[in-house]
Amino acid sequence: MCDMSALDNLVANTAYLKAQGGDEKELRKRRQSLALPKPSDCESIRTSVGQDFESLCELQPIGKKLFRLFLNETNEYAIAAEFLDELNDWELAEGAAQDKACTNIINQFCKEGSKSFLSFLSGEALEKCKVVTEKDFKAVMTGKVKEAVREFLKGKPFTEYMLSPFFDKFLQWREYERQPITEKYFYEFRTLGKGGFGEVKNTGQMYACKKLCKKRLKKKQGEKMALLEKRILEKVNSPFIVSLAYAYETKSHLCLVMTLMNGGDLKYHIYNIGEKGITMDRIIYYTAQITTGMLHLHAMDIVYRDMKPENVLLDSQGQCRLSDLGLAIELPSGKTTTQKVLTDIPYRTSVDWWSLGVSIYEMVAGYTPFKGPDGKKVDKDEVKRRIISEEPVFEHKNFDPLTKDIIVQFLKKKTEERLGCKDDDPRVHEWFKSINFSRLEAGLIPPPWLPKPNVVYAKDTGDIAEFSDVKGIEFDAKDEKLFKEFSTGAISIPWQKEMIETGLFDELNDPNRKESSAGLDQEKKSGTCAIL
Repeated sequence: MCDMSALDNLVANTAYLKAQGGDEKELRKRRQSLALPKPSDCESIRTSVGQDFESLCELQPIGKKLFRLFLNETNEYAIAAEFLDELNDWELAEGAAQDKACTNIINQFCKEGSKSFLSFLSGEALEKCKVVTEKDFKAVMTGKVKEAVREFLKGKPFTEYMLSPFFDKFLQWREYERQPITEKYFYEFRTLGKGGFGEVKNTGQMYACKKLCKKRLKKKQGEKMALLEKRILEKVNSPFIVSLAYAYETKSHLCLVMTLMNGGDLKYHIYNIGEKGITMDRIIYYTAQITTGMLHLHAMDIVYRDMKPENVLLDSQGQCRLSDLGLAIELPSGKTTTQKVLTDIPYRTSVDWWSLGVSIYEMVAGYTPFKGPDGKKVDKDEVKRRIISEEPVFEHKNFDPLTKDIIVQFLKKKTEERLGCKDDDPRVHEWFKSINFSRLEAGLIPPPWLPKPNVVYAKDTGDIAEFSDVKGIEFDAKDEKLFKEFSTGAISIPWQKEMIETGLFDELNDPNRKESSAGLDQEKKSGTCAIL
């Protein structure tokens, strides 16, 4: 007799693996009908984008790219941009490469006879630039000089850019970004958790989709929590937290389209691949990324509250990200939450550092510190008693002194003594001595492990729990208002990255590109963008 669940899983996995390969010919065909909105149709967005230099020219990927193209049109402006690029490269370099970069910057930008001398500087910044040496390079160039160059670009160059065709092009892209998003925007493939994964039809970009059943949300009174998760996700911008690219609704679901993490979660890697636990080089690497991601959340007064291995996902390049921000909360600066964990003591970010200590222990040993190897036999009350009154025991052979120490520091009972809670940065702990965090954030440190492209690191479709019964659940005007608030479409920074990384930005900006008349007719007929 045929095992239908196994067959369904085989079909799903085959679709998943095939989709990762893509179809360039089909993608080119789908793109033929695409076109940016006409400049005359974009005037309404001109006032809404504002005039903030950092947002328009540094944070938004398409804005940054177009501003740089504008700067390249004027030699003095191009020199300023090149200097900032070279200085950034110097900051990320190490050893002899950094020394060489330092010398090159001084010779290229600080010598009055050089073609690239920063002649537009004035006052103290100019004088310091002209006499800078290798000894005071860091203090001078990353301080007064860097600040002065940015201020220069924020002046006349920025004003001229806002009146240029390059900014008009930016407005076209921002208008294009506002197109309605529905399920027709994607091809959906395999089920992953309570959702799936799919491909954006006209860029080929692969994403994960977290689907939230509207009726089940209402039954469980989880609508506001779903909206909060969405709002937090669209705020964050870290390489170590899953990015929200789109938020839309169908008749039955609210959908969060996020970074596809097809390397599996850390719980899977701890318990399902070889001997229980993970190698130490991987543990340090992943924890460095987790720590940086959590610090990004904490800097915005967001408490994660759900740090555990199954919520840390790996992408196809072996990089990890925090996921599932459904329990995250925003706390005003200085405020604590009164929600209980184990005791009645209010908390802020301390709960995240405690959970990270537990997770490091679990990655090393293959079991948690307050359950031990026979965790299934320990009831919840006993676990609670151990957490409150006992210290972790390090019996596993893979615990070395530095690993023990950082775990102990994260698991301090008194929050004021806990690592990360004393106005300190956990990243300075000696356990991380092999990690250059600036290079890590820039993606310049290769991962110690890479997922195999022909392996599915995900649950079988048959293992996914069914939703509870939702018969009789009806929606009112209040529900529909919340669904509309949720369904805001594309999220600017991830969407702009997608346009650039998939080549669509260059393709639609090509002045020699011919548009398909069939595609334009289709666009007029549907009343929506051709991407649908």
